Amino acid sequence: MSTVLPASMDVSSTDKENGINPPKKIDAGALFVLKSKGSWLHCGYHLTTSIVGPVLLSLPFAMALLGWVPGVICLTLASMVTFYSYSLLSMVLEHYAQLGQRQLRFRDVARDTIGPRWGRYFVGPLQFGICYGAVILCTLLAGQSLKFIYLLSSPKETMQLYQFVIIAGALMLVLAQMPSFHSLRHINLVSLILCLAYSACAVAGSIYIGNSKDAPIQDYSVIGSRENRVFGAFNGISIIATTYASGIIPEIQATIAPPVKGKMFKGLCVCYTIIVTTYFSVAISGYWAFGNQSQGTLLANFMADDKKDLLPTWFLLMTNVFTLLQVSAVTVVYLQPTNEVFEKKFADPEMSQFSVRNVVPRLVSRSLSVVIATLLAAMLPFFGDIMALLGAFGCIPLDFILPMIFYNVTFKPSKRGLIYWVNTLIAMVSSVLTVVGAVASVRQIVLDAKTYRLFANM
Repeated sequence: MSTVLPASMDVSSTDKENGINPPKKIDAGALFVLKSKGSWLHCGYHLTTSIVGPVLLSLPFAMALLGWVPGVICLTLASMVTFYSYSLLSMVLEHYAQLGQRQLRFRDVARDTIGPRWGRYFVGPLQFGICYGAVILCTLLAGQSLKFIYLLSSPKETMQLYQFVIIAGALMLVLAQMPSFHSLRHINLVSLILCLAYSACAVAGSIYIGNSKDAPIQDYSVIGSRENRVFGAFNGISIIATTYASGIIPEIQATIAPPVKGKMFKGLCVCYTIIVTTYFSVAISGYWAFGNQSQGTLLANFMADDKKDLLPTWFLLMTNVFTLLQVSAVTVVYLQPTNEVFEKKFADPEMSQFSVRNVVPRLVSRSLSVVIATLLAAMLPFFGDIMALLGAFGCIPLDFILPMIFYNVTFKPSKRGLIYWVNTLIAMVSSVLTVVGAVASVRQIVLDAKTYRLFANM
C-alpha cells in the first residue's frame, strides 16, 4: 500500500519551482499515531490537556515569588504571548498544508523552515526530552496524589512514595497502549472536565480557608534576601511560562482532518477559555488565602497538618481524585511524541496497524517506555527541580522563540512592519529568560541538593 501525507491541494509545477516538494511517502509513526481524523473540537480537547494540568496548582507559589502586581502582569502576558505564538505556528502549518506539504511534527516544521540540521539535532531531541520529562513528572505527581489519598484514609500507615509511584505507573502502562493520538479524544474531553473540577475545588478550598477564623496570616510581601528575591522572581516567571507550555502544537494540529484551515484557531479558543477560567482563579484565590506561605502546590497548603481540620476529608479526597485522574490523561498525551518516534522506528507502514507485526513492537516499546519513566519517577522524587531546568531550556524555546522565527522565515513580513518587530522582540526577550531561568533553576537544584536522596519519601 502506498500512503502519502494528507494535503489540502495538489502541488503544481510552480510550487515545485518555488522549492515545495510533492507529498512524500508517510512513515508508520505519522500514519498510526498522528492520524488526521479529528475535528476542531477534538483539537481543543487535546490542546487543553496538553497545557492545563495539575501544574497550574503551583501558580499561587509563583505569585508568592513575584507579588500581586508583577504576578498578575506575568500571568496576563504569558496568556497573550502563548496564544499569539500558537496562532502563528498554526498559520505556518496551514501554509504548508495549502502547498501540499503538510507538516505533522515539530521537527518537520523546523526541517523545512530553518534547515534539516535544526530539525534533526535540536528540535527533535529537545522535544523528545521535554515530552519524556513530562511523562516522568506526571507519573511522580500521580504517585503523590495517590499518597495523599492514602494518608487521608490511613494516616498512620507507612507506605512509601515510591510504592505509590509504581502503582501510578501500572495505570499508565495500560493507558499507554491507546493506539493513536486521535483515540484519546474522549479521554481528553473527560480531562477537560476534570481540570475544571479540581480547579473549582482549589478555588473553593482557598476561599473557605481564607475566610475561616483559623486562616493563616495573609502576608503578601516577597520574603528573603535581595539575591533570593531576584532569583525567586525569575523562578516565578519560569514556572508561569512552563504552565502555559505545550511543545506539541504541530502534533496536535496533525490530528485534524483536512482541510485544516481555521480549525486550529477554534481549538485554541476552546483551550484558552479554560486557561483563563482556571489559571487566574486558582492563582489569585490561592495567593489571597496563603500569601507568601503558598507552597509548591496548592494542595500541599490544604494538606498541611494545621489545615486538615479546615477542610472536610471528603473534599480533600475528591480534589486529589480529580487531580490523579487528570494527570493520567496528561501523561498519555505527552507519551504520543515518544510513541510516534518508536512507531516510526519499529512499525511497518505497509501492514495493518493491528497486525501482529506491528502490535508486538508497539506493546514492547511503549511498555518499556512507561517502565523506565516510572523507575525514574520513583528514584527521583525531586524531579520537579530537574524539570524546571528542562522547562527553561526546552519549553521557552519551543513555545516562545521558534514559532516567531518560523513565522518570520515563512511569511517574511516587512522589517518596517509591526509584526516583524513584535516577533523579534518576543524571541529576544524569551531567549534572555531561557538563560536566566536556566541559571535560576541550577541554583535551586544546588540549594536543594542537601535534601536529595534516591527513593526518598517526600
